Amino acid sequence: MPLGLGRRKKASPLVENEEAEPIRAGLNVPGSGGLDGGRVSLGEGAAHEGLPPPPTSLRPRLIFHTQLAHGSPTGRIEGFSNVRELYAKIGEAFGIPPTEVMFCTLNTHKVDMDKLLGGQIGLEDFIFAHVKGQRKEVDVFKGEDALGLTITDNGAGYAFIKRIREGSIIHQIQVINVGDMIESINGQTLIGCRHYEVAKMLKELPKGKTFVLKLVEPLKAFDMISQRSGSKSGSAQLGTGRGTLRLRSKGPATVEELPSAFEEKAIEKVDDLLESYMGIRDSELAATMVELGKDKKNPDEFAEALDETLGDFAFPDEFVFDVWGAIGDAKRADSTPATPDSHALATKGFLSTWKTKHPSKP
Repeated sequence: MPLGLGRRKKASPLVENEEAEPIRAGLNVPGSGGLDGGRVSLGEGAAHEGLPPPPTSLRPRLIFHTQLAHGSPTGRIEGFSNVRELYAKIGEAFGIPPTEVMFCTLNTHKVDMDKLLGGQIGLEDFIFAHVKGQRKEVDVFKGEDALGLTITDNGAGYAFIKRIREGSIIHQIQVINVGDMIESINGQTLIGCRHYEVAKMLKELPKGKTFVLKLVEPLKAFDMISQRSGSKSGSAQLGTGRGTLRLRSKGPATVEELPSAFEEKAIEKVDDLLESYMGIRDSELAATMVELGKDKKNPDEFAEALDETLGDFAFPDEFVFDVWGAIGDAKRADSTPATPDSHALATKGFLSTWKTKHPSKP
């Protein structure tokens, strides 16, 4: 049952039926963080919704080097404040339509999902753009409930395969690889869909039936060996000592300090939970949930914050309980040893509070 029944939900700043949401608005450098103390983000910031981007003259001049992953001269890009603008700048640098860019990796030209550009770019990172290559159509028989796919998206309307579980249905089909963009399922276009929408569609396909996937693989250089299963680790630190540029779904892009040890651990745990419950990985969404929960005093406050900011996801109750527990565990591990039953106690307390407020709900 979706959490927050009985509470009024606001439109999520991260979920809109647009072709690409993760990142809009202008680049902003807060306070005294400067370029040497932080990271830069293009991202969610609901508090800044509706504010115009700062004048170009007031934006810091951040210049990044980039190449096409399959091979190209080095280009220089600057002046972007969100993912769409980043792809547009890459397109200008290499004379290609921005829609040809599938995703970017940082500091490697290979299809390495640990190095995927998400909501953050290290100020000294090198950007490799992966563009559309061969299209392929595959008939898949769904002989089991789970296909073995983990889905992510590029923040600009394309959902693609981030991980393939070994031994799964998809793992047995050699033409499907990590990095392939899912263009359509049974003829229904997925351009503009978010990762969780695609994962939900795949999950709801009937067992015992054959469905048709239309995929687009990234154009590869000769030395690029495709990954079958993807990385097994939850995340990788991509920033440098100078911090990162963080891209957000709403609000200005900002130069921020690198995440604390607690935040890194909590984000990784929440990202793992997103994969376990929803079949997606999204470090920016995980970071947003950690940001919403780290200062909350109890699970009910956390649930209210999720309803208000990310209500359209309709996270199941048990998922919210586990996220609250993961954030609390990471926080305690950063200070004092965690109590074995701490998560169970937090869940029990939340259930009691929630059922008191919603007696008609099971």
